[in-house]
Amino acid sequence: MLFAHLADCHIGGWREDKLKELNMQCFREAVKLIILRNTDFVALSGDLFNSALPQIDYIKEVTQELKKLKDQNIPVYIVAGSHDYSPSGKTMLDVLEKAGLIVNAMQFENEKLKFVVDEKTGVKISGYLGKRGGLEIKDYDNLAFEHLENEEGYKIFLFHSLIEEFKPKGLEGVQGLNSNKLPKNFNYYAGGHVHYIFQKEMEKGVLTFPGALFPNNFKELEEWKCGGVYFVDENVKWEYVPIKLKEVECISVEVSGLSPEEAIVKIKNEAKLREVRDKIVTLRIKGEILGKVGDIDFKEILEELSSAYFVLRNTAKLRSKVQEDISMKAGNVEEIEEEIINEVESSVKISENDIEFTKQLMKVLDKNKEEGEKVLDYEKRVVADAEKVLNIEIKEN
Repeated sequence: MLFAHLADCHIGGWREDKLKELNMQCFREAVKLIILRNTDFVALSGDLFNSALPQIDYIKEVTQELKKLKDQNIPVYIVAGSHDYSPSGKTMLDVLEKAGLIVNAMQFENEKLKFVVDEKTGVKISGYLGKRGGLEIKDYDNLAFEHLENEEGYKIFLFHSLIEEFKPKGLEGVQGLNSNKLPKNFNYYAGGHVHYIFQKEMEKGVLTFPGALFPNNFKELEEWKCGGVYFVDENVKWEYVPIKLKEVECISVEVSGLSPEEAIVKIKNEAKLREVRDKIVTLRIKGEILGKVGDIDFKEILEELSSAYFVLRNTAKLRSKVQEDISMKAGNVEEIEEEIINEVESSVKISENDIEFTKQLMKVLDKNKEEGEKVLDYEKRVVADAEKVLNIEIKEN
């Protein structure tokens, strides 16, 4: 018996078209690998898509790949993740299940979780979904597992939650699910949600986080370079197989004490030392420059890296002495905004009406989405309030 474990595919998650396509290509490669290895079934621990209702193009692509698995008699057992899940209950996973392309591992009988039994291997599979903000953690207090724990046979539990005892660096302050809340006596605990590669022996089996199938952001590209798939046999012996379609070249440049012109020269010189052809390049620029950040000509830098497949830029830690007086303020948000407006007023001739107008517009744009409010309703409310401040009417097409 051999099954594949993957999670956090996040199809459609990247904003950049090239990385969106590369993400999708990784999913295709994973399917190809699963078929080549004569895998009996797939355990997918949430976040197949990056949203509950993804764009039609991604649905078509994923459907085509899932059909390949179905044609090879390789079922896909899945739970919804924090991105797949929707409080409204409307999710594309339901459509894929109706089409016979996936099987929801989270099934209930008499208000209790029950097993889905894989016909080919007899493996018993159950699981529980993930929700936004880790809200599923509270649900575990009300889940009864004793009947599942007492069942004999090879058992797999799919989950999509951060585990309290096994938090990776950077998530120490985030609430997780205590591992003793998971059902006992399972052979394999197929984790998802946390994008890191991790294994831990449990009482009877192994708990695994397979990481994202493809890195989901700048930091993950720097740290992991690629994603992959776990293959696990009847003895819970596992093998992690990376899926690397593009090499990743990480460039980090410290520019403290340099003028914008000197910073450009230093960054370009560093780029010249690297072989970047057809690679994903992560360019991290940090430090405090002697001038304005806006004076750094990134177009000139990108020309030096023109042979790369794609260049991602991160300037989160790039600072300017010119901006320091504004950026280093104390007080609450309202006080800081008031101070900035006063500074601008002292250097630029603006009227009292303009100042009041600015304050009103800032208030409108600072409004938060209310509890239970749909995104569309929230957007309409903000637009309507902005129309009143701007004294205009936006007509819908």
